[in-house]
Parts: sequence; C-alpha cells; structure tokens
Amino acid sequence: MIRRLLLATAMMVAIAGSAVYAVEPDEVLADPRLEARARALSSEFRCLVCQNQSIDDSDAPLAKDLRILIRERLKAGASDSQVRGFMVERYGDFVLLRPRLTSETLLLWFTPFALLLAGLIFAIRAGLRQDTASPAEAPLSEEERGRVEKVSRQ
Repeated sequence: MIRRLLLATAMMVAIAGSAVYAVEPDEVLADPRLEARARALSSEFRCLVCQNQSIDDSDAPLAKDLRILIRERLKAGASDSQVRGFMVERYGDFVLLRPRLTSETLLLWFTPFALLLAGLIFAIRAGLRQDTASPAEAPLSEEERGRVEKVSRQ
C-alpha cells in the first residue's frame, strides 16, 4: 500500500515538474535568444481552435502554423511589438490571451467591477431597509399584560 502511494506521488511530481509544450523539435530555432523570444511571444497568443490555451501549449495544427509564422517573422528581423501587431492585425484582438485595454474592451475589463459594486450597494441598501423596517417596540396593553401574567402563573 505504501509502495503504491509513493509510486503515485513520484509519478505526479514527475509529471507536474516537467514543462509541457506542444513545440515540436522541427520548429525550434538554432539561435537560443530568438527561440526564447519566440516562446515568450507564442505564450501570449490564444490558440484559435482551443481558445483557452496559448499556441505554445496547443497541439492543434493551426497553433503549429502560428508558431512557425512567429519564428519566420523573428528570423526576418521583426521586433516583438511588430510580431504582436501583425498577429492582431491578421486575427484581431481575440488572438491575445490578455486583451489590451481599449475603448472596445472597456466593457470586458470593467463589467466585473461594476457588478461587484452593484451587489455591494444592493446588500448595503437591503441591510439598511431591514433595520429601518423593523417595528418599534410598543408597551404592552393591559389586556396583553393580563395574558402574560396568566400564562406565567401556569
């Protein structure tokens, strides 16, 4: 039992510790600096097929094509910002994993904060209403006092 637990733990550590990239050996550039830039850039772009993975992590054929495209642009001497600009021009802002703050994405960026603020205001107002809506304590009438005394004697 303990052996199995140790083996399972060792396997999980080995799997979690290894970096999993979809970059294939034929894509890797000879220049380590260019390859590092290509990896950094490809981690910024969304796979248009998977949509929740970067193209660096995706095995989709389109992601591979985009990785190769980035490497070709870098080999041609393009800067990182030129590559980003090209990708956004060609595929739109959706290709960015972290969308930029523009007039078109303001709603995307600020809606969660607006909803949180609206919920907070609603909770505060509901709490205030509950406090003011509670009936004031009125003294007991003679009839009510009589009933209380009668019940308490029993």
